[in-house]
Amino acid sequence: MVAAVDYRQAEQVRDALARHGVRYLFIGKSGAILLGFPDTTQDADLFIDRHPDNGRALVAALLALGFALSEDQSQEIIHGKDLIQLRNGPFDLDLVFAPDGIERFEDAWSRRIEVEGFPVCRLDAE
Repeated sequence: MVAAVDYRQAEQVRDALARHGVRYLFIGKSGAILLGFPDTTQDADLFIDRHPDNGRALVAALLALGFALSEDQSQEIIHGKDLIQLRNGPFDLDLVFAPDGIERFEDAWSRRIEVEGFPVCRLDAE
């Protein structure tokens, strides 16, 4: 059974990642919902800056959120494995380090939109 993420949990993700200085963007359906498009999603999709220091900060934030990360998962996060699906926490979370159609995190970051403190990847990005 998929543990769906709700708005309160999205806020917890936003706040924990901000406290740890993690650079990320909400993408996919979770990003679309934050931009006001009606839909539901079961998990949150985050595009993560693939720098090892950012990965270490993300591991700390995920542990603070209650995710039970294995050593292998922690290392995959630090090293920026293309896609990591976490199903071992309070809700499901997909960490995407190489989303389709986006070459570099910096390109997406420069086009982000802030929605109630959530950094969201623009849907109409070039």
